[in-house]
Amino acid sequence: MMAASKHNGLADRLPDVRGRYSFNVALSKTTWFRAGGPAEVVFKPADEEDLSTFLQNRPEDTPVTVIGVGSNLLIRDGGIPGVVIRLGRDLARVTADGETVVAGAGALDVNVAKTASLAGLAGLEFLVGVPGTIGGALRMNAGAYERELSDALVQARAIDPRGAVQVLTPEHLGHSYRFCSLPEGWIFTQAVLKGEPGDAAAIEKRMAEIQEQRSSTQPVRSRTGGSTFKNTPDAKAWELIDRAGCRGLTRGAAMVSEQHCNFLINTGGATAADLEGLGEEVRRRVFETTGVRLEWEIRRIGQHATGPEEVA
Repeated sequence: MMAASKHNGLADRLPDVRGRYSFNVALSKTTWFRAGGPAEVVFKPADEEDLSTFLQNRPEDTPVTVIGVGSNLLIRDGGIPGVVIRLGRDLARVTADGETVVAGAGALDVNVAKTASLAGLAGLEFLVGVPGTIGGALRMNAGAYERELSDALVQARAIDPRGAVQVLTPEHLGHSYRFCSLPEGWIFTQAVLKGEPGDAAAIEKRMAEIQEQRSSTQPVRSRTGGSTFKNTPDAKAWELIDRAGCRGLTRGAAMVSEQHCNFLINTGGATAADLEGLGEEVRRRVFETTGVRLEWEIRRIGQHATGPEEVA
């Protein structure tokens, strides 16, 4: 297990902030997979200004990682060195203003959809079917049910690695399918999304349909990380996985979902190595069967239990 930073000197080098530092935090308790190692330090900034201050004054040799609610994330068993940033309440507010919805990057996607619905704004219903936060949705151009975040984005706010707050247009983000061109060192803090006036009853009905479809086709009550692999231009990932005979495949306590085979499940006690290893085995079998190399959609971060960080 990673040694707590208060014993290796990092705590003494962190800048003064108004938010809160916590040490040697067990992230497996909060990620959807319920697996993986601890964070050396977790920082919850009080607000955007506090986050900016931290980035301006942090030790240059300290890695910084941002995570949301851990919905589309696999944290490796060796944990995450340096500082993990988790956005708090001030950066999770959602308000409707005319035909736009302003959402902090820490806001749950489902809460953004509900706020739009209450304001009579259509076009954001798809977010009720996207697990995670707006910050994660911005980073990967999340989408579902024929819509993506980029379809509704007006502008975003982010803090660059030097700690400067930047206002960004969609053109700055270079969104495409599950991709954002903004460098990883930038941290999103807010999104402005555009809706359109709609019938409240129709909006609520569409949201209910999405939730029903999601619960009937995906293992939403299991310990899972959402869609594991990106679709290809020519086929759905689940179709390729099924064709390769991987439905129900297991490794340790990790399993390919029988209900939707583009989902990996922790059936109880699976390690991050089990889950990642199973995913790599699925990729291998799909390539052998179809010639297609699936790309991970789940973000995999941190150190392996027995070695340095590796990113495939």
